[in-house]
Amino acid sequence: MTSRFEWLTIDSVDPRRLAHFWCGVLDYIVYEDKNGAVVEIGPDPEEPDEQRLAALRGGPAVPSMAFVRVPEGKTIAKNRLHLEVCPIDSDQQTELDRLLALGAAKTDVGQGEGRSWVVLADPEGNEFCLARSLAPGEFEL
Repeated sequence: MTSRFEWLTIDSVDPRRLAHFWCGVLDYIVYEDKNGAVVEIGPDPEEPDEQRLAALRGGPAVPSMAFVRVPEGKTIAKNRLHLEVCPIDSDQQTELDRLLALGAAKTDVGQGEGRSWVVLADPEGNEFCLARSLAPGEFEL
């Protein structure tokens, strides 16, 4: 017996704003918006729900995200869990510029100089990393 990673839930002061940011980062769409209290996003489904469920049961799937309204903002501490994103159709610098334009901010969590990744924070301060590019010509096996 096994389980599948299907959802990542993130507490948020403004779920719609954070969902919009992450839709821009990941090219996701809003699945459901429960009056701004819970906003669920994920990849644009290309098949009916029953086929998506069969694929999920069959192996790893791209997880969706849910943003849930909470009254308090993020505490000032490094996240114990963070996302790593990789550009798939551009170099790292081009993607960095795009993420900053979407509302990300560079942040320091003690990573030091000369790293191959860039530490960023989303509009509510949740850290994530921009890692190497997986674009053709940028990353080869």
